[in-house]
Amino acid sequence: MPTLDSALEMQRPPVVKFGKGALAALPDWLAAEGIARPFVIADAFNGSRLDALGLGAVPAFAEVMPEPDLTNLMAAVAAAEAAGPDAIIGFGGGSAMDLAKLVAVLVGSGLQLSDISGPNRAPRRRIALVQVPTTAGTGSEVGTRALITDPATMNKVATESRQMLADAAFIDPHLTASVPAFVTAATGVDAMAHCVEAFTSKRAHPIIDAYALEGTRLVGRFLPRAVANGADIEARAGLSLAAFYGGVCLGPVNTTAGHAISYPLGTRHKIAHGIANALIFPHVLAANRAAAPEKTALVCKALGFEGTSDAAVFEGAMGFCRGLGLDMSLAAHGVPESDLPAMAAEAHAIRRLLDWNPRDLSVEDILAIYRRAYEVTVPA
Repeated sequence: MPTLDSALEMQRPPVVKFGKGALAALPDWLAAEGIARPFVIADAFNGSRLDALGLGAVPAFAEVMPEPDLTNLMAAVAAAEAAGPDAIIGFGGGSAMDLAKLVAVLVGSGLQLSDISGPNRAPRRRIALVQVPTTAGTGSEVGTRALITDPATMNKVATESRQMLADAAFIDPHLTASVPAFVTAATGVDAMAHCVEAFTSKRAHPIIDAYALEGTRLVGRFLPRAVANGADIEARAGLSLAAFYGGVCLGPVNTTAGHAISYPLGTRHKIAHGIANALIFPHVLAANRAAAPEKTALVCKALGFEGTSDAAVFEGAMGFCRGLGLDMSLAAHGVPESDLPAMAAEAHAIRRLLDWNPRDLSVEDILAIYRRAYEVTVPA
């Protein structure tokens, strides 16, 4: 476990504008940077409100899929190359921002994802990159990592490079006010999972711990409020900050078992990343308690319950998620029971995450987590 004097490198966009009206500064920032041909990467919903960017009739690829795959990425690259941009703007949730990172380094390069995937293989970026999050979950606006599903293997391919760090991030909580309660709940748990998994990781660092614990506290305080009242801007701002803190945690520390075990739910069954993490979160928090008891107790306190035993941790975390209106059964989300063993083997192979989990989890341990998550029932 790293100590106070352990080496750590943190990276974040050189310009971060946060809070009410932050997005209004985007046109002036682009002009000051001499950017005249921005190109937007967005999902269909945000593609319908490009006027919020204040850029007039800006060209865009507005076909980002949930859990985007290689085909979706290459379509976005082709659209960007046709437009000849001098900047890429990611406008949306984590999927749009991840795609924007990859498009920014691939456009005009002649390279494929396989040429740049993994750590530090992306070429020098020749155009600017701006991120504008519209959800409070992934924290992708802060980071250097992007995930894309390979349809051939159904696995998520991770690419990480300083070349994918945004030049500027504009975080305006008002953009998240239209997010439905269910999506607010799921993305909020995703932000929390980033913080919690980094906090309990084998490579947790005291610098990152501060962001991680405060991000968890923010979710505990504001997520129920935002789910109950989407127009609660203070709650929306608290969650946007929590997502930002979670993104800070991802760079130098990253996630562990919770994300590894949730990935097959997205790649194999198209369950949105946020809800996939929520479905797994209580199970992994309880499974890791004995390996990180003090930190787990702090997480539980931040979420409003006492975690003095594995059972108490599980019930408290499950109650928190259910209190957000989430159905916590894998079966309810269309996951076939027959697929659980293959999912367990697939998740166990994600060593870049599992090797840093505070407790070693075997394939059988992961399968047991899936079975418990599959059998979860709604309390009488």
